[in-house]
Amino acid sequence: MQNQPSPTLILTFNASDPVGAIGLQADLASFAAIGCHGLSVTTSILIGDTTHIEDAQVIDADCVADQARVVLEDMPVAAFKVGALGSVENVSVIAEIVSDYPDVPLILDPFLSTMPDQGIESEDLLIAIRELLIPQTTLLLASTVELERLAETWREPSAEDTLAHDAMRVIELGCEYLFVTGTPSAAHDVSNTLFDESGVIRHDNWQRIAGSFSGSGTTLSATVAALLANGLDVPEAVFEAQEFTIAAIANAQRMGMGRMVPDRYFWAREAEDEENETGSTH
Repeated sequence: MQNQPSPTLILTFNASDPVGAIGLQADLASFAAIGCHGLSVTTSILIGDTTHIEDAQVIDADCVADQARVVLEDMPVAAFKVGALGSVENVSVIAEIVSDYPDVPLILDPFLSTMPDQGIESEDLLIAIRELLIPQTTLLLASTVELERLAETWREPSAEDTLAHDAMRVIELGCEYLFVTGTPSAAHDVSNTLFDESGVIRHDNWQRIAGSFSGSGTTLSATVAALLANGLDVPEAVFEAQEFTIAAIANAQRMGMGRMVPDRYFWAREAEDEENETGSTH
């Protein structure tokens, strides 16, 4: 038993969420659901519940670097996932760390617009992400709103600038793939689009699930990271991650008085239900 092979390891940099809806806790649950083991570096500590985030305590950049370096000296990782960063200093140290591992895929999902004063409104943080992390990124995930806000760090707001133009600008910065969620679609659908240097390479439509949810974006990006770590290519990983996330949202649980949380272990509960049904027939 001592010679069991090591699971696929993923290192995530993210905020710690006491609810477990977003951040590190959501990453680790999503990794495990896909059969990977998550290693974690805390970039900030959130204070909040299912209704909102009240505050965030940013972790010092030296502490962030120490957490990552110690783990990476001990264990090889198959992918990096970078989520909420908390500060420009954290962006800088994380960019330096991942640059030492150019062959390891980097999945970047840095937008946390619900964090007070640390979301998509932070110009300095966006510029640091644009200059230091995006050029090293395998796959960047952003909503249409987040992409537009990022684009405003290099252009003035203008009706002439289209989603496609902004997407290609991100690719020109050095990002291999950009996955934009919430692209234009019918009222009852959710549309997501994947870009690379050649333009649109896949466009997926899903039926919109009614309700208010916290953690769907984190589930999506973490699942993509796990699938890439397991050897899938980006277009295939993006599609399968969408399928998984839609199912997790469809099975979301109401844990408090606010938004529902996607169930990343829906498949285990389904298997248990099937087993119980089978057992009851004997």
